[in-house]
Amino acid sequence: MQSRKEACKSIEEGQKCDIIIIGAGPAGLAAGIYGIRSGLKCLILEKGASGGQVMLSPWIENYPGFTRIEGMKLMEQMTAHAREYVEIKEGIEVVGIEQTPDEFKITTNSGELRSRGIILATGASHKKLLIPGEEEYYGKGVSYCGTCDGFFFRKKKVIVVGGGNTAVTDALYLQSIGCDMTLIHRREELRADQHLQDSAKEKGLKIMLGTAIEKINGNGNIVTAVDLKNLKTEERSQMPVDGVFIAVGTVPSTALAKALCVDMDNAGFIKVDQNFRTNIPFVYAAGDVTGGILQIVAAVHGGAVAALSAFEDLVDPYYTRTRMAESASCKITEKKSDEKNESD
Repeated sequence: MQSRKEACKSIEEGQKCDIIIIGAGPAGLAAGIYGIRSGLKCLILEKGASGGQVMLSPWIENYPGFTRIEGMKLMEQMTAHAREYVEIKEGIEVVGIEQTPDEFKITTNSGELRSRGIILATGASHKKLLIPGEEEYYGKGVSYCGTCDGFFFRKKKVIVVGGGNTAVTDALYLQSIGCDMTLIHRREELRADQHLQDSAKEKGLKIMLGTAIEKINGNGNIVTAVDLKNLKTEERSQMPVDGVFIAVGTVPSTALAKALCVDMDNAGFIKVDQNFRTNIPFVYAAGDVTGGILQIVAAVHGGAVAALSAFEDLVDPYYTRTRMAESASCKITEKKSDEKNESD
């Protein structure tokens, strides 16, 4: 195993890495730590500042080891830990990746790098309503994650905005922990799966359909109310609330994945197997860009497993073994078929 001092040697332009990790959120940082500890030469590239979306979260609750911690503080500690092992280059945007038979050529806004493998930890962003008060009161009553921030609103009046699976799931969760919950959706019917709609009906979830939220109001410190509009009657009203949970979709950052011809699922997230391998040899993905449970602990898990998979593949390539196994299986099948034909 490399010492921390050896691991942190700077990787210069043109030098070849074993793995380049794109994105320095929880998944990317965990991948860097586990990659280096496996003996790989790794580098993390981040177009902005290390920490990802979590840096914008006022508080994080129940991340193992912390009952409650500021999002920025958690990521500062996670980044400091990662820097003890792996080099993180901030302000470096990857603008192109070219795959050759032997390596990947990564073009950035500051030069070119080469690597044997890639881990995509490019994250995802929440779709926004783009209404007055949304940005101003983010973290002061406006949230994009019911399971992350719901606990702060127990026994308070909140709304969830949206009509898909995430919106209904968040609404049911918030109601289950004791929130006075109302689901608001601009269409006349929900888009969520039927079993979720049935559950909402069974649980007596309050739902306002055909209603748009036009403005989020507050006193400068916290959310106090929302302005609503009935899209059928055009009647306007104001509803006092303590919290607004916006669940109108998530947009994964997949431009680089698409350039590499990585497979996506129907929602646009990168498809990975249980070991966070993609369909492209030596390309891995982890964190929110892969969809699923968008939680920090899940992202860290994905990053660690992706790095260990990369180590395994570079030493004893999974893809080579898989193709050999498939070839052997085909030959056995053909042999049995030939034997059957001869006996016939």
